[in-house]
Amino acid sequence: MFGQMQDSPLLVSQLIEHAATLYPEQVIATKTVEGHWHEYNYKEAALRSRKLAQALLRIGVKDGDVIATMAWNTYRHFECWYGISGMGAILHTVNPRLFPEQLDYIINHAQDQYIFIDTTFVPLLEKLQAQLPHVKGYILMTDSAHMPDTSLKNALCYETLIEQESGDFTWPVLDERQATSICYTSGTTGNPKGVLYSHRSSILHSWAITAKSVGNIDHETCILPIVPMFHANAWGLVYASAMTGAKVVLPGPHLDGKSVCQMVNKYEVDLTAAVPTVWTMLLQYLEASGETLESLNSVLIGGSAVPRSMIEKFETVYGVEVWQAWGMTEMSPLGSLNRLSKQDKKLDYQQQLDIKVKQGRPCFGVQMKIVDDNNTTLANDGSAFGRLMVKGPWVVASYFKSDKSALEDDGWFDTGDVATIDASGNMQITDRSKDVIKSGGEWISSIDLENAAMGHPDIQEAAVIGVAHPKWEERPLLIVVPKDATNPPNMEHVLHFLSDKVAKWWLPDDMAIVTDIPHTATGKINKLGLRHQFKDYKLPITQNA
Repeated sequence: MFGQMQDSPLLVSQLIEHAATLYPEQVIATKTVEGHWHEYNYKEAALRSRKLAQALLRIGVKDGDVIATMAWNTYRHFECWYGISGMGAILHTVNPRLFPEQLDYIINHAQDQYIFIDTTFVPLLEKLQAQLPHVKGYILMTDSAHMPDTSLKNALCYETLIEQESGDFTWPVLDERQATSICYTSGTTGNPKGVLYSHRSSILHSWAITAKSVGNIDHETCILPIVPMFHANAWGLVYASAMTGAKVVLPGPHLDGKSVCQMVNKYEVDLTAAVPTVWTMLLQYLEASGETLESLNSVLIGGSAVPRSMIEKFETVYGVEVWQAWGMTEMSPLGSLNRLSKQDKKLDYQQQLDIKVKQGRPCFGVQMKIVDDNNTTLANDGSAFGRLMVKGPWVVASYFKSDKSALEDDGWFDTGDVATIDASGNMQITDRSKDVIKSGGEWISSIDLENAAMGHPDIQEAAVIGVAHPKWEERPLLIVVPKDATNPPNMEHVLHFLSDKVAKWWLPDDMAIVTDIPHTATGKINKLGLRHQFKDYKLPITQNA
C-alpha cells in the first residue's frame, strides 16, 4: 500500500521563489570584482534569475544543455545557479585554478554551450577558446561600463543580456531527478571526472546541512560563504541560504585576511566557511592588526584537516567555535561535521580538542563505514582503520558519460580515504589512499608530479610527498635519487624543467637528494615510509617563518 500524499517534485527554482516570497527584503551583499559593494535582496535576486532564464531561452539554450560558469562568489553568479538550473539547463561550475589542459578537457567533455565568466578570467579563456569548439559564446558577468575589449567570440554583456527581459516567467515543472549541475573532480590522476547532481539530491543535501545538528542555519543567520562557488558546490551554502532566507555576504575575489575581517564586522556575519588556508591568512591579519571578530559565532572548515592550533586559537583567543567538516565532490559535498555533544562539552578543553580534530559524525542521509582489503566491515572503536565507504541520496552513483558504476558491488562508494570511526560515530581521516597532496584546499597529484620529474635527464627515481606548510597547510616535497651521485641535479634546473609540465602552483617547494627510495613488497614507492622518514622536515619558508 502506498501513501496518499501529493507527489510534488523537489526543484531548485522553488528555493529562490520561497526566499523571495517569505524573506523578500533579506540582504544579499557582494564585494564585487571591481571592488565596490553591491546590495540587493531575495525579491530582486529571484526577478533577475527569471530574467536570466528568459534570456537563455532567447539565445537558444535548450532543456538539458550544459552552461558553464567561471566566476567568483558574487550576486550574478548566485543568479546563474537558479536561472540556469531552474529553466532546465545544467549548471557547470568550472574551477579556474585547474591546469589549462584540464580546463580544456572538462569544458569539451561537458560540451558547454555558453560560458559565464567574471572579467578576471577573460585572459585565461582568450588563450583557451581555440580549443573549445562547442562553446557558442561567452557572457561576461559585468555591466556595459566595465565591459573589457576582448578577442572572445560572441562576447555578450550579462547586464545587457538580461535587461531586455521582463522577468514575467513561470519556472518549468521538471522531473526532480533531472540534472541540475555538474562539478568535476580534481583529486584523481588522469582526467577529471564529472559528478552530475539532480534537483532532488541538491534539495535533500540542502535540508540536511541547514539542520540544527549540522549548520544550524535559519533566517536570522548571516552567512559568508568564502568557499568558492566553483569548488565542490560551495558546500551547498548557495541553496541552503535561500531555503532558510538567511542573509548572505559574497566576497567576490577578496579573500585576504583584512578583507574577510572587514566583511564579517561590516555585515555582522555569524557563520562562515572556507578551507584552512583562508583562516591562516585571517588569523595572521588579526594578530598583526589587533582587530577582533565581533559578531562571528562559528567557522566551518573543510578541504583538509584542521590543525589543532588553529581550532584552539579561534576558540580561546577570538571566541569563535570551529566546526570541522568532511566531504567530497562526489557527495555534493557534505559527508560529516564535527560538533560537540552535550556530553563532550563537559570534558576538559584539551579532551574536547582531541575530538574536534576529527572530521565528525555523518549527517542524516549519509551512511558511513570502514572496511579492510577484503571488504569486511571494521569495528567503530577509534583504533581500527580502513577504507572509508559512504552511501546516500546525494552520493554519486556513476560518473558523467561513464557506463560503469562508481560503486562497489554492495552499493557503497569508496572515497579513496583511509579513516577510523570511534564509538560515538566520529570519523577521522588517517591517510589518503591515492597519496594526493592538499594545498590550500586544492589537490596536487603526487603521481603526476613524480612522473614529470622522472623525465629529467639527471633523475633516476623520484617521489613526492606532502609536507606541512604554515600557510597552505601542505606543499609538495620532491625526493630524488640522482643518476650520478657526484653530480646531483640542481633545484633551480629541476623547477625550470617542470615549469611547462605542471601547473605553477604544483611546483615543489623543496627537493631532497637521497641515495635510495623505500619500496613496498610489490615494488611500489613506500609513501608511508617516506612520510615517516621526513616527518620532521621543515620547508625553507617554515624555517624562516
